[in-house]
Amino acid sequence: MASLPKEPPEDARKQSFWMPGNYVRTVHRTEQSFQACNDIVACLIERAKVEKQYAQQLSQWSSKWKSIVDSRPLYGSLMKAWQCFFTSTERLSSLHSSISQSLITEEGERVKTWQKETFPKKIFCGFRESHENNTSFSRAQKPWSKKLAKLDKVQVSYHKSCQKEQAALDKEKQANENSEMSPEKKQKITEAREYAAEEKEKARERYEKVLEDVSAYTPRYMEEMEAIFEQSQEEERKRISFLKQAFLSIHRHLDITNNESVKAVYSELHNTLMSINEQEDLKWWKNNQGPGMPTDWPKIQEWVPPIKKLKRKKRDKKGKESRPVMIGGVKVRALYDYVGEEGDELSFKAGEVFLKVEEEDDQGWCRGVLSGGKEGFYPANYVEVAE
Repeated sequence: MASLPKEPPEDARKQSFWMPGNYVRTVHRTEQSFQACNDIVACLIERAKVEKQYAQQLSQWSSKWKSIVDSRPLYGSLMKAWQCFFTSTERLSSLHSSISQSLITEEGERVKTWQKETFPKKIFCGFRESHENNTSFSRAQKPWSKKLAKLDKVQVSYHKSCQKEQAALDKEKQANENSEMSPEKKQKITEAREYAAEEKEKARERYEKVLEDVSAYTPRYMEEMEAIFEQSQEEERKRISFLKQAFLSIHRHLDITNNESVKAVYSELHNTLMSINEQEDLKWWKNNQGPGMPTDWPKIQEWVPPIKKLKRKKRDKKGKESRPVMIGGVKVRALYDYVGEEGDELSFKAGEVFLKVEEEDDQGWCRGVLSGGKEGFYPANYVEVAE
């Protein structure tokens, strides 16, 4: 999970995993993975805030314009289509609000729970995995590091002996070119050059012997280091696999292009827009605001006599003996429509014929019986005797 190098290192040998101490990059990968989880959770929380703010903005926009549109003189399918923008926006607002909630409660908690289970800590030593890897790498590398240090030492010694031999050769060459130098002195210079050559050969033998020892130990060293490294790789593989699934799950939440609810919202909106019908809207306006509206054209309005409002208590106190009862009743015809206001009053239409069974009282009310059998009071001046 650590970032890959953009360019090859300047000194490949020094940067190599096999060189002493360079395994720490693999050891530190555990801490880097742990920190990556923290960053992912923080990233999700911030994205959830963005989704929540967007949901709030959608809702505010919808509420504001819905009230404005409701007061505008639009009508029919055009008004329905415009209003559909707001209903679809409210549904999208709810969707983004749920996305915000899911990023925190589902994905964020999922990563935090996995992080807690995957990175157990060892007291005073950081993460257990890092401690174990560091201990194992160090133990496997220690013998080889000692041999490598010895090799470096004999290498330095060999190179110094080569320098001394070269210096002796240069000095001998200068002496041979100097005709004034005595033969005895030239002889000493030659002997010094021969000695330097012998020392160089001895140093090279020691160098080759130590190198042979290092080379002989290298396969074992590589085997042990690779075994530890592969264990670390397996743990990292599990982390990468989990985070891959986590990222895919996050993608499913964020990718609203494949969300069936979103598809339904826009499909419904599109269908509503396509249902805008000019002819139907014009017809509606004609019938509700234009020439098609029902109109009471001027005509003779017959005078309807006012009704003396019956006082219920006084009427109830009247004894039946004070009202002459008509045996068999008298047929009367309604002159006007009347709707009874009390439970004991009759309702009838103009032209309806029914029986009057009691004469008019002092308040102008008669008792009658409708053709359906209902008995009750009615205003006497609303009827006439039927011939």
